[in-house]
Amino acid sequence: MDINLEQYRVFYQVSRHGSITAAAKVLCVSQPAVSQSLQHLEESLGCELFVRTPKGVRLTQAGELLDHYVSRGMDSILAGENIIKKMNNLEEGEVRIGASDMTLQFFLLSYLGQFHQAYPKLKVTVTNGPTPETLQLLSEGRIDFGVVTMPFASRPELQEFPIRQVQDCFVAGSQFAHLKDRVLEYEDLLELPLICLEKNTSTRRFMDDYLAERKVILQPEFELATSDMIIQFAARNLGIGCVMKDFAKEKLEQGEIFALQFREELPMRDMCLVTDRRIPLSPAARRLLHMITAGQYETND
Repeated sequence: MDINLEQYRVFYQVSRHGSITAAAKVLCVSQPAVSQSLQHLEESLGCELFVRTPKGVRLTQAGELLDHYVSRGMDSILAGENIIKKMNNLEEGEVRIGASDMTLQFFLLSYLGQFHQAYPKLKVTVTNGPTPETLQLLSEGRIDFGVVTMPFASRPELQEFPIRQVQDCFVAGSQFAHLKDRVLEYEDLLELPLICLEKNTSTRRFMDDYLAERKVILQPEFELATSDMIIQFAARNLGIGCVMKDFAKEKLEQGEIFALQFREELPMRDMCLVTDRRIPLSPAARRLLHMITAGQYETND
Protein backbone atom coordinates (compact mmCIF):
# COMPACT_ATOMS: atom_id res chain seq x y z
CA MET A 1 0.00 0.00 0.00
CA ASP A 2 1.30 3.42 -0.98
CA ILE A 3 1.45 5.87 1.94
CA ASN A 4 0.04 9.32 1.21
CA LEU A 5 1.51 11.61 3.86
CA GLU A 6 -0.86 14.42 2.89
CA GLN A 7 -3.84 12.24 3.75
CA TYR A 8 -2.34 11.51 7.16
CA ARG A 9 -1.67 15.20 7.69
CA VAL A 10 -5.37 15.87 7.03
CA PHE A 11 -6.36 13.00 9.34
CA TYR A 12 -4.13 14.45 12.08
CA GLN A 13 -5.68 17.91 11.89
CA VAL A 14 -9.27 16.63 11.79
CA SER A 15 -8.53 14.40 14.78
CA ARG A 16 -6.97 17.31 16.71
CA HIS A 17 -9.83 19.72 16.04
CA GLY A 18 -12.78 17.31 15.86
CA SER A 19 -14.07 19.30 12.92
CA ILE A 20 -13.63 19.18 9.16
CA THR A 21 -14.29 22.93 8.95
CA ALA A 22 -11.61 23.76 11.53
CA ALA A 23 -9.11 21.39 9.93
CA ALA A 24 -9.73 22.94 6.50
CA LYS A 25 -9.03 26.38 7.95
CA VAL A 26 -5.73 25.23 9.52
CA LEU A 27 -4.68 23.44 6.34
CA CYS A 28 -5.76 26.36 4.12
CA VAL A 29 -7.84 24.10 1.87
CA SER A 30 -11.56 23.71 1.19
CA GLN A 31 -13.89 21.56 3.29
CA PRO A 32 -14.67 19.24 0.31
CA ALA A 33 -10.91 18.71 -0.15
CA VAL A 34 -10.60 17.58 3.48
CA SER A 35 -13.62 15.29 3.19
CA GLN A 36 -12.28 13.79 -0.03
CA SER A 37 -8.86 13.17 1.52
CA LEU A 38 -10.42 11.39 4.51
CA GLN A 39 -12.58 9.30 2.19
CA HIS A 40 -9.54 8.17 0.18
CA LEU A 41 -7.67 7.29 3.38
CA GLU A 42 -10.60 5.27 4.72
CA GLU A 43 -10.91 3.45 1.40
CA SER A 44 -7.21 2.61 1.34
CA LEU A 45 -7.36 1.28 4.95
CA GLY A 46 -10.69 -0.48 4.46
CA CYS A 47 -12.40 1.00 7.51
CA GLU A 48 -14.14 4.11 8.78
CA LEU A 49 -11.99 6.47 10.84
CA PHE A 50 -14.54 9.11 11.85
CA VAL A 51 -18.19 9.22 12.83
CA ARG A 52 -19.97 12.36 11.64
CA THR A 53 -21.95 14.13 14.41
CA PRO A 54 -24.01 17.35 14.51
CA LYS A 55 -21.11 19.07 16.30
CA GLY A 56 -18.36 17.76 14.04
CA VAL A 57 -16.64 14.39 13.92
CA ARG A 58 -15.27 11.89 16.43
CA LEU A 59 -12.84 9.02 16.01
CA THR A 60 -14.02 5.45 15.61
CA GLN A 61 -12.23 2.65 17.43
CA ALA A 62 -10.05 2.12 14.34
CA GLY A 63 -9.51 5.89 14.13
CA GLU A 64 -8.36 6.06 17.76
CA LEU A 65 -5.88 3.24 17.13
CA LEU A 66 -4.52 4.95 14.02
CA ASP A 67 -4.36 8.31 15.77
CA HIS A 68 -2.15 6.80 18.48
CA TYR A 69 0.55 6.18 15.87
CA VAL A 70 -0.06 9.07 13.49
CA SER A 71 0.01 11.67 16.27
CA ARG A 72 3.46 10.58 17.41
CA GLY A 73 4.85 10.90 13.90
CA MET A 74 3.14 14.20 13.14
CA ASP A 75 4.10 15.68 16.51
CA SER A 76 7.73 14.84 15.75
CA ILE A 77 7.47 16.35 12.26
CA LEU A 78 5.90 19.54 13.58
CA ALA A 79 8.51 19.76 16.33
CA GLY A 80 11.20 19.43 13.68
CA GLU A 81 9.57 22.16 11.58
CA ASN A 82 9.43 24.40 14.63
CA ILE A 83 13.13 23.90 15.34
CA ILE A 84 14.00 24.70 11.71
CA LYS A 85 11.93 27.89 11.91
CA LYS A 86 13.75 28.88 15.09
CA MET A 87 17.09 28.19 13.44
CA ASN A 88 16.15 30.35 10.46
CA ASN A 89 15.03 33.10 12.85
CA LEU A 90 18.30 32.75 14.82
CA GLU A 91 16.38 31.77 17.96
CA GLU A 92 18.12 28.40 18.09
CA GLY A 93 21.18 26.80 16.51
CA GLU A 94 24.91 26.35 16.74
CA VAL A 95 28.05 27.72 15.11
CA ARG A 96 31.12 25.46 15.06
CA ILE A 97 34.45 27.17 14.55
CA GLY A 98 38.04 25.99 14.28
CA ALA A 99 40.80 28.39 15.28
CA SER A 100 44.32 28.49 16.68
CA ASP A 101 45.12 30.23 19.95
CA MET A 102 46.47 33.20 17.99
CA THR A 103 43.47 33.67 15.73
CA LEU A 104 41.05 33.15 18.59
CA GLN A 105 42.67 35.64 20.97
CA PHE A 106 43.67 38.37 18.55
CA PHE A 107 40.86 38.32 16.03
CA LEU A 108 37.90 36.08 16.70
CA LEU A 109 37.25 36.73 20.38
CA SER A 110 35.86 40.25 19.97
CA TYR A 111 33.43 39.09 17.25
CA LEU A 112 32.25 36.18 19.39
CA GLY A 113 31.44 38.65 22.16
CA GLN A 114 29.37 40.80 19.79
CA PHE A 115 27.65 37.73 18.34
CA HIS A 116 26.71 36.32 21.75
CA GLN A 117 25.31 39.68 22.83
CA ALA A 118 23.18 39.94 19.68
CA TYR A 119 22.08 36.26 19.63
CA PRO A 120 22.29 34.90 23.20
CA LYS A 121 20.31 31.74 22.39
CA LEU A 122 22.77 30.53 19.77
CA LYS A 123 25.47 28.10 20.85
CA VAL A 124 29.07 28.69 19.76
CA THR A 125 31.58 25.84 19.82
CA VAL A 126 35.25 26.62 19.21
CA THR A 127 37.73 23.83 18.55
CA ASN A 128 41.23 25.04 19.25
CA GLY A 129 44.02 23.67 17.07
CA PRO A 130 46.71 24.49 14.50
CA THR A 131 45.88 25.28 10.88
CA PRO A 132 46.32 21.72 9.46
CA GLU A 133 44.02 20.29 12.15
CA THR A 134 41.44 23.02 11.54
CA LEU A 135 41.42 22.36 7.78
CA GLN A 136 40.99 18.63 8.43
CA LEU A 137 37.99 19.30 10.69
CA LEU A 138 36.54 21.52 7.96
CA SER A 139 36.90 18.84 5.28
CA GLU A 140 35.17 16.33 7.58
CA GLY A 141 32.24 18.72 8.14
CA ARG A 142 32.90 18.91 11.88
CA ILE A 143 33.16 22.73 11.85
CA ASP A 144 31.34 25.39 9.82
CA PHE A 145 34.42 27.47 9.13
CA GLY A 146 37.98 27.97 10.26
CA VAL A 147 40.09 31.02 10.98
CA VAL A 148 43.66 30.14 10.03
CA THR A 149 46.96 31.72 9.07
CA MET A 150 48.94 31.23 5.91
CA PRO A 151 50.67 29.26 4.59
CA PHE A 152 48.38 26.33 3.85
CA ALA A 153 47.73 24.32 0.70
CA SER A 154 44.75 25.72 -1.18
CA ARG A 155 42.22 23.23 -2.53
CA PRO A 156 39.36 23.68 -5.04
CA GLU A 157 36.70 23.10 -2.40
CA LEU A 158 38.08 25.75 -0.07
CA GLN A 159 36.69 29.25 -0.17
CA GLU A 160 39.18 31.65 1.39
CA PHE A 161 38.83 35.24 2.49
CA PRO A 162 41.86 37.17 3.83
CA ILE A 163 40.68 39.08 6.90
CA ARG A 164 43.87 40.68 8.20
CA GLN A 165 47.65 40.54 7.99
CA VAL A 166 49.97 39.36 10.74
CA GLN A 167 53.71 39.52 11.25
CA ASP A 168 56.03 37.26 13.17
CA CYS A 169 59.02 38.24 15.26
CA PHE A 170 61.77 36.81 17.44
CA VAL A 171 61.68 37.86 21.10
CA ALA A 172 64.06 37.46 24.03
CA GLY A 173 64.33 38.17 27.75
CA SER A 174 66.80 40.16 29.83
CA GLN A 175 69.56 37.56 29.65
CA PHE A 176 69.92 38.36 25.95
CA ALA A 177 70.02 42.14 26.44
CA HIS A 178 73.36 42.28 24.57
CA LEU A 179 71.38 41.62 21.37
CA LYS A 180 68.98 44.51 21.91
CA ASP A 181 70.76 47.16 19.88
CA ARG A 182 72.26 44.87 17.28
CA VAL A 183 70.99 44.39 13.74
CA LEU A 184 71.25 40.65 13.23
CA GLU A 185 71.46 38.30 10.30
CA TYR A 186 69.25 35.24 10.33
CA GLU A 187 72.39 33.10 10.38
CA ASP A 188 72.97 34.41 13.92
CA LEU A 189 69.99 32.37 15.09
CA LEU A 190 72.06 29.22 14.61
CA GLU A 191 74.18 30.26 17.60
CA LEU A 192 71.21 30.96 19.87
CA PRO A 193 68.81 28.71 21.84
CA LEU A 194 65.46 28.81 20.06
CA ILE A 195 61.85 28.31 21.15
CA CYS A 196 59.34 27.56 18.37
CA LEU A 197 55.89 26.18 17.82
CA GLU A 198 55.52 22.53 16.89
CA LYS A 199 56.11 21.56 13.26
CA ASN A 200 52.41 20.86 12.58
CA THR A 201 51.57 24.60 12.67
CA SER A 202 51.40 27.07 9.79
CA THR A 203 53.56 29.55 11.75
CA ARG A 204 56.36 27.04 12.11
CA ARG A 205 56.06 25.97 8.47
CA PHE A 206 56.22 29.58 7.35
CA MET A 207 59.31 30.28 9.43
CA ASP A 208 61.08 27.07 8.41
CA ASP A 209 60.44 27.70 4.70
CA TYR A 210 61.42 31.37 4.89
CA LEU A 211 64.72 30.69 6.67
CA ALA A 212 65.51 27.59 4.59
CA GLU A 213 65.53 29.83 1.51
CA ARG A 214 68.32 31.74 3.29
CA LYS A 215 70.23 28.54 4.11
CA VAL A 216 69.20 28.70 7.78
CA ILE A 217 67.80 25.47 9.21
CA LEU A 218 66.33 25.92 12.67
CA GLN A 219 67.09 23.39 15.41
CA PRO A 220 64.96 24.62 18.37
CA GLU A 221 65.79 23.66 21.91
CA PHE A 222 62.08 23.85 22.73
CA GLU A 223 59.06 23.03 20.54
CA LEU A 224 55.83 24.09 22.25
CA ALA A 225 52.13 23.72 21.49
CA THR A 226 51.03 27.32 22.13
CA SER A 227 52.37 30.81 21.53
CA ASP A 228 51.51 31.75 25.09
CA MET A 229 54.01 29.17 26.36
CA ILE A 230 56.67 30.52 24.00
CA ILE A 231 56.25 34.00 25.50
CA GLN A 232 56.53 32.61 29.02
CA PHE A 233 59.65 30.60 28.15
CA ALA A 234 61.26 33.62 26.48
CA ALA A 235 60.47 35.87 29.46
CA ARG A 236 62.20 33.31 31.70
CA ASN A 237 65.32 33.51 29.49
CA LEU A 238 65.06 29.95 28.22
CA GLY A 239 65.77 31.05 24.66
CA ILE A 240 64.75 33.18 21.68
CA GLY A 241 61.05 32.78 20.96
CA CYS A 242 59.38 32.96 17.55
CA VAL A 243 55.79 34.26 17.77
CA MET A 244 53.23 36.43 16.06
CA LYS A 245 53.98 40.02 17.05
CA ASP A 246 50.44 40.70 18.31
CA PHE A 247 50.80 37.82 20.73
CA ALA A 248 53.91 39.38 22.26
CA LYS A 249 52.58 42.96 22.32
CA GLU A 250 51.68 43.11 26.02
CA LYS A 251 54.99 41.67 27.23
CA LEU A 252 56.91 43.89 24.79
CA GLU A 253 55.17 47.02 26.09
CA GLN A 254 55.82 45.97 29.68
CA GLY A 255 59.50 45.49 28.92
CA GLU A 256 59.60 41.86 30.02
CA ILE A 257 60.85 40.87 26.57
CA PHE A 258 62.16 42.70 23.52
CA ALA A 259 62.05 42.05 19.79
CA LEU A 260 65.26 41.21 17.96
CA GLN A 261 66.10 43.33 14.93
CA PHE A 262 67.22 41.77 11.65
CA ARG A 263 68.67 43.36 8.58
CA GLU A 264 65.86 41.78 6.56
CA GLU A 265 62.41 42.16 8.09
CA LEU A 266 60.09 39.17 8.17
CA PRO A 267 57.30 39.50 5.59
CA MET A 268 53.64 39.87 6.51
CA ARG A 269 51.30 36.92 6.00
CA ASP A 270 47.54 36.56 5.80
CA MET A 271 45.03 35.39 8.34
CA CYS A 272 42.10 33.84 6.45
CA LEU A 273 38.56 32.77 7.08
CA VAL A 274 37.97 29.46 5.27
CA THR A 275 34.81 27.53 4.41
CA ASP A 276 34.21 24.36 2.39
CA ARG A 277 32.10 24.95 -0.74
CA ARG A 278 30.65 21.43 -0.47
CA ILE A 279 29.14 21.97 2.98
CA PRO A 280 26.05 24.19 3.40
CA LEU A 281 26.26 26.70 6.22
CA SER A 282 23.65 26.99 8.95
CA PRO A 283 21.79 30.32 9.32
CA ALA A 284 23.74 30.98 12.54
CA ALA A 285 27.07 30.38 10.81
CA ARG A 286 26.07 32.62 7.93
CA ARG A 287 25.14 35.43 10.29
CA LEU A 288 28.46 35.23 12.15
CA LEU A 289 30.35 35.18 8.85
CA HIS A 290 28.45 38.26 7.76
CA MET A 291 29.23 39.98 11.06
CA ILE A 292 32.95 39.20 10.76
CA THR A 293 33.32 40.32 7.19
CA ALA A 294 30.90 43.27 7.27
CA GLY A 295 28.92 41.94 4.32
CA GLN A 296 31.92 41.49 2.03
CA TYR A 297 32.13 37.71 2.32
CA GLU A 298 30.03 35.71 -0.14
CA THR A 299 29.09 32.11 0.56
CA ASN A 300 27.62 29.48 -1.73
CA ASP A 301 24.20 27.97 -1.07
